Amino acid sequence: MKTLKYIFVSMLAVFAVACNDGIDSISRVDPGPDETAPVVKILYPLEGTLIQVTEAVTSINIQVDGVDDIELESIAISLDGAEIAKFTEFKDYRHGIVSYLYDKLTDGKHTISATAKDLSGKITTESVSFEKVEAYSPKFDGEIFYMPFNGDYMDLVSIKNATAVGSPSFADGKSGKGYVGATDGYLTFPTAGLLGSEFSATFWYKLNSTPDRAGILTIGPADTSREKGFRFFRESGNDGQTFKLNVGDGAAESWFDGGATATLTTSDWVHIAFTISNSECVVYFNGEPVCQNAFTGVSWDTCDILSIGSGAPRFTEWSHLSDLSVMDELRLFNKALTSEEIKAVMK
Repeated sequence: MKTLKYIFVSMLAVFAVACNDGIDSISRVDPGPDETAPVVKILYPLEGTLIQVTEAVTSINIQVDGVDDIELESIAISLDGAEIAKFTEFKDYRHGIVSYLYDKLTDGKHTISATAKDLSGKITTESVSFEKVEAYSPKFDGEIFYMPFNGDYMDLVSIKNATAVGSPSFADGKSGKGYVGATDGYLTFPTAGLLGSEFSATFWYKLNSTPDRAGILTIGPADTSREKGFRFFRESGNDGQTFKLNVGDGAAESWFDGGATATLTTSDWVHIAFTISNSECVVYFNGEPVCQNAFTGVSWDTCDILSIGSGAPRFTEWSHLSDLSVMDELRLFNKALTSEEIKAVMK
């Protein structure tokens, strides 16, 4: 048995030498002097974010990104001057992305500050101001959906968030922030509770004519046919971008193309609306009709999703895909608005 023991120990020694053969020992590399302060950015909430929910007290998921040239020591989060969270461990010692769910947010204006500190004691702080406001109540007759795009994709009537596909984001809007599209990016929202015999959509729009055609709002059927639902889109024509509406009655499609009258040649903010009833469809610019014709009524059969900022996934024909323009103050109605009603919404 002693002989076997000595043989086993000898084999271990040989194995250890073999495993280390040709491998240099690990030595510490001096990273050099810590010359710069860390960089910190609050990813959410954004400056000016408005939070509207039905609860008097709600939660907010605060997200912060911190980076240092040598090593982070900590990232601290404060709300209205009081520290609510501190992080000292990061998967990457130079880069930390942290989240903290704060569940006691009340109505009113608030300030969140994030402070990143490195090992040499240098600190950087960023702050953003936002507000939790009282639950939204529809302001206009027939209003069933309102998405202001103030830092999120929430419909304030149902208090539900749209699903973001790809990487749409936010830009300066007509009021606060607005939705800005990205290539292959758009939003989807379930249509339950939004569809009736009449329908209207209104929104502010700042045109980016690249690409030269795009979908803007789409409610189409699962089989992607154009005989049901609607497709509102733009495409190059008449020395600008012409806006068109296609609607299906269940058996056939109808086109509403105002030609030059329904064409934008400017990137200034324009208020756009369209209405669908059992007698006609109308497209409006700044409350004035630019396309109007008879219609017998829309079919919503299997039209279960609304697409915002693209024709995808239900209307991809002729490359009516993502729109890189800016949209703001999107509202939907369960009635066909009049010109006077649309102008009231614009105010």
